[in-house]
Amino acid sequence: MTTCFLKDMGYRISKQRKLLNMTQEQLAEQMNVSIQMVSNMENGKKAIRPENLVRLCDALKVSADYVLTGKSVDTDNVIMLGRINALSERDRALLNTMIDYLTEN
Repeated sequence: MTTCFLKDMGYRISKQRKLLNMTQEQLAEQMNVSIQMVSNMENGKKAIRPENLVRLCDALKVSADYVLTGKSVDTDNVIMLGRINALSERDRALLNTMIDYLTEN
């Protein structure tokens, strides 16, 4: 695996973790790995074993396709829809306003 590939993957992992307001420690705990491993993944220093990729995707609520390639799949959309449905009515209205703004510009 090229270093660029691992760094891109690490960026997506870090971005999603932060989006979920999760610390490296929390992610490590959910994956049952060391904090150092999470740091190495996010910095693109080490590849991820398949069993850790599965745990990573579960913890970050994304598909392996997203982690590996950056491309979303229908699963990601279903997860996002579930997260949106969990929002309060007020927050959903705010999200709709934001989506309107982003799609108009």
